[in-house]
Formats: sequence, structure tokens, C-alpha cells
Amino acid sequence: MEATKGLDIEALMDNARKAAEQYRMFGQAHTDRIVKAVYEAGFDNRIHLAKKAWQETGVGKWEDKVIKNIIATRFVYNDIKDQKTVGIISENVETGITEIAQPIGPIFATTPITNPTSTALFKILIALKSRNPIIISPHGAAKKCTIEVAKICYEAAIAAGAPENCIQWIRRATKDEILEIMAHKRIALILATGSVSLVKAAYSSGNPAIGVGPGNVPVYLGKSSDVEFAVQQIVMSKTFDNGTICASEQAVIVPDIHVKKVIEEFKKHKAHFMSKDEIKKLEPIAFNKAAKVMQAGVIGQSAYNIAKMAGFDVPEDTSLLMAPLEIVGMDSPLSFEILAPILAFYHVDNFAHGIALCKQINSHGGLGHTVSIFSRDEAKIQYFANTMNAGRIIVNTPSSQGALGGTYNKLSPSMTLACGSGGKNITTDNISVKHLLNIQRIARRREDDCLKCTHLHSLNEAMKADVMDDICERAKNNGKGLPCD
Repeated sequence: MEATKGLDIEALMDNARKAAEQYRMFGQAHTDRIVKAVYEAGFDNRIHLAKKAWQETGVGKWEDKVIKNIIATRFVYNDIKDQKTVGIISENVETGITEIAQPIGPIFATTPITNPTSTALFKILIALKSRNPIIISPHGAAKKCTIEVAKICYEAAIAAGAPENCIQWIRRATKDEILEIMAHKRIALILATGSVSLVKAAYSSGNPAIGVGPGNVPVYLGKSSDVEFAVQQIVMSKTFDNGTICASEQAVIVPDIHVKKVIEEFKKHKAHFMSKDEIKKLEPIAFNKAAKVMQAGVIGQSAYNIAKMAGFDVPEDTSLLMAPLEIVGMDSPLSFEILAPILAFYHVDNFAHGIALCKQINSHGGLGHTVSIFSRDEAKIQYFANTMNAGRIIVNTPSSQGALGGTYNKLSPSMTLACGSGGKNITTDNISVKHLLNIQRIARRREDDCLKCTHLHSLNEAMKADVMDDICERAKNNGKGLPCD
């Protein structure tokens, strides 16, 4: 239901509490009926919602937003539909451990301008599957389409027997009101997708939070890579919804041996390699050096329109604006994350030089997120993975679609890509249902071998007697069929 005029936060929270109490009593079959109904409603409206998002925000391409909505509904549903989220989810006779899934309680979820409908669909599905009510707070420039998602899902959920107010949404709220909701004692978890400042606010709220971080993804084309294939995959990824996925490639790093061929291939795909003068014109249009963030005006725009903003001409069907660069950092602002069809281009002498440059790019606003490599050399792939600070190492795959999961690999399909300690997040996972559950563990008595082979009555006695080393040695001998004493 909608939280409207003069936002009554206590009423919002009371509704969420009541929904949580009711939902907690539902069984797995009932829960799964609700989730299926909501999935079907979201999937059936995938085109309508994609067009609505594009019309309202002017960001990206509606056709690609349809694909995002499909990932957020069908792919996510197929991934979670058979997961146990109610009652006993695992039993281990040998260890005596039984795991029981419990809902965590009301979830507060923010959604971004870049993926407003797909992120809302995704968060609603995983919340309902884990029997948690959810409160949606849409981005200010994407309210209508995000609220449309919430309404469609809520009507489907109620028709399937979900508790009233299992989905709520906020049409308008001040910054202070959002901060108050984040810090409210009834909020069990915040799912924060949005700006760096919003994610920081979620982590500072005093409530548990799962956030995301910037991507700034470097992609390395190894000596053994199939250049034609690699370039085609990168173009497909970076032009997807005009580069609005935070896992989209931000810089291509190419060894000298492949530079000529790579440039030829990008040009075949209608990429425009900018001159130094064009790069200088584009920099202030694409990146705000004072605030150290991308300019909102270029997010999700076409290469043609961005060039026009910067004051130079390219053909209307230009796919990408390529920026040949030499350095990384504030003196080269196109080396930072920009969610648009703008791609930095570096050539390097060798593998070691390439990896060092990838690390440098990754450290400028992308730690913990995603990196990409095209290679047929498994040893080089392993070295790359071990060297980079990233939760997702995408191999021979378009990075945008690959990081989201479910299409080109078996990562959990997700619209929330966490970044681990590098990105100041609690996990590097693709967020899904398992992150929205409290797991209780029944631990039945199973004595350690050290206790089994001693006449002492407890581990406490053994420790007091300072004979642990002797006890453990006897336990080891006993395992070989030797007597304890």
C-alpha cells in the first residue's frame, strides 16, 4: 500500500510490523503461491514497465529495459522458486545440526534511476520469498514507474493470499524522513541501491544494511584472446541500456600485439575513437571533478547525444565513444566510472603492465565490484583473479550481463551486486533470498573426539588440568585403532 501525504512513519512501520507477524505464520506452499503470482504479474508487464521507465527517466533504451525486467522476474524466479525458505531447510545427522529458516522482518529498499523497474521487481520477489514485508523508496526521477511496479506486484500478492501491506511504497518523502525510516527500530534490513551517499547513509543508520558500490570495471584482452569475439562481447555489454549497468566495462586494456586489430574491430562496430581535443571537450560534460562523480546528464544517453552535448559531431549510429588514454586518476577523468557508452582505451607493453593498470583503474572507484578478462590461458586467468580486488571476475563474457548472473554463467541472477570489504559491503555475493533470512541452528550433543577418549568429565576439566595436548594425541592414536590409555 502507498504511504502518502504528510508521511506518517509510525503508521508505515505499524503496517509493516503487522504484515511481518502474519507472514511469519505462512507455510512454504502458501509462500510459493504468492511468489509465483507476483513473478507472473511482473513478467507479464515487462514491456509496459520498461517503456514507462524509459518515458519517465529518459535513461537508456526501453528494449534493453525489457531484458532487465526479464532477468529480474523469470531468471530470478527460476533461481529461487525451489529454495526452501520456511521451517527446516537442512538436517545433518552426523553433525547433529538442523537449520531452520526464519524471516528477518520489514525490509526498506531504495531503487535507482538506472534500473528502476527491474530493481524493484527483483527486491520484491526475494523479500516475498523470504516472508518479509518490504517498503519501496523510489528514486525521485523514477517514482511513477517504480510505484507502478509496486502496485502491480501488490495486487498480485494480495490476490494470492498475501498479508495486507506486505508491499508498501513511498510516493514522496524528505531526506530527513528517509533517514528516519532507515534508522527506525522496526526496520530489520536496508537494501540500498543508489548513490554513494545514500549507501553510506544506510550503513550509518544503526540497522543492518546491504549496499552496493561503483563499478569502474577494467577489461583485459589477453594475448591468447579471440579479439573479434572479445570486441563484439564488449560492445554488446557496454551499449546494453546505454551502459547503465554498474558492472559494464569502463576501460579496455590491450597489449601492443593486439592494439591494431582491436581498434579495427571496434570501428567495425561503429565505435568512434576520439581525438585529444574531443576528449578534452567531453571530460567536463561526462565527469564532475569537484564532486568526483559522473555527470547525471550523460547517464544512459546515446553516444550521438553525448557527443552533441560536448560540442563535436559523430554519426547518429555511433555505438561507443572511445577515449584513448595514458594515465588514470583525476587528471584523466574519463578513467572513472561513467554509466554511459563512453569507454577508456589503454594499450600496454605486456601482461604485467596490463595487470598493474587494471589494478590502478579498479582502485579508482571500483574496489570489490567486477573485473573482466578475455583469455584462453587458464594460468593467466587465475593470476588475474588472485591479483584483482573484485567480487566477480568475468571471463570471456559481456561484463554487464555476466555480472547480473543467470544468462552467460551460473551466478545467482541479481540486480544488487555487493562489493565486499573493498566496497565497504558485508559480502561480495550477488544478493538473493539467502541474505534475507535468519537461520536458526539446532545443535544436538556430539562430543569431540578429545572428550570421548579421556576419563575427564568435561572439556573444562581437561583445560584446567592442562593436559589438552596429551588428550589430543591419544585421540589421534585412537583413530588409528590404538588404545587411549
